Amino acid sequence: MKGEITVVKAIPERTLNDGLTLPAIGFGTYLLNGASGINTIVSAIDNGYRLLDSAFNYENEGALGEAIRRSSVPREELRITSKLPGRHHQYDEALYTIQESLFRAGLDYYDLYLIHWPNPSKDLYVEAWKALVDAQKWGLIRSIGVCNFLPEHLERIMDATGVTPSVNQVELHPYFSQEKQRAFDSEHGILTESWSPLGRASKLLKDASIQKIADAHGKSIPQIILRWHVQLGALPLPKSSTPKRQLENLSVFDFELSSEEMQQIGQLSRPDGRTYDQDPARYEEF
Repeated sequence: MKGEITVVKAIPERTLNDGLTLPAIGFGTYLLNGASGINTIVSAIDNGYRLLDSAFNYENEGALGEAIRRSSVPREELRITSKLPGRHHQYDEALYTIQESLFRAGLDYYDLYLIHWPNPSKDLYVEAWKALVDAQKWGLIRSIGVCNFLPEHLERIMDATGVTPSVNQVELHPYFSQEKQRAFDSEHGILTESWSPLGRASKLLKDASIQKIADAHGKSIPQIILRWHVQLGALPLPKSSTPKRQLENLSVFDFELSSEEMQQIGQLSRPDGRTYDQDPARYEEF
């Protein structure tokens, strides 16, 4: 039956280059703030999500921490992510911000902490990376990574420190498949995570070619897209405020796309496919 939801009891895991394991799909928390945000995140945990993705700039680390405390799932079974904002890339500021992130959430450690954007014109992302390396040594963070880093940014921080990020979280969806970036990440043992994996609910969710594939599998378009991410080797981070959709987005491990279907979806990608033209070579966020 089309759109039928199967409750997933076990989500496959991905092992990072430093040994930390992550579920093969996570939950994005952007714009989930306040009491309603807490309730939505608790619902996501109750429905089976164990990887929760936040950021200092989302202004919801407090809500995330409260949701963790209200849930019935032990902290050690969760994987919690936050991100360093561009305005705090200087070494000392970065360390203070990591600590502040922990205080906001009421946590003793983050499982994963990322540099949110490289902001190359400010030229401080190497300094920020050195701060993350030290914060990991001190036990504040279990695993360290980046977001929106192009190959030249990754090469620079690896050359400067000898430390390879465990994760690179980038915009990735069928209209912007990031083939070259994914290949670079994979070659260096970096897991690619997908933000906006469903294209921020754009016209992607009405794409006729994906609908045809969905009909063939008795699945929804979002399920087909999320399965595409999984089979690419990427880790998608969908967000939904409704329990039904949260479960639907998790239910992508009971079917497989054929190589032809994967190719059909991949052919939808285009060079200008970014949703908001946020090219890390020039776009910056503070």
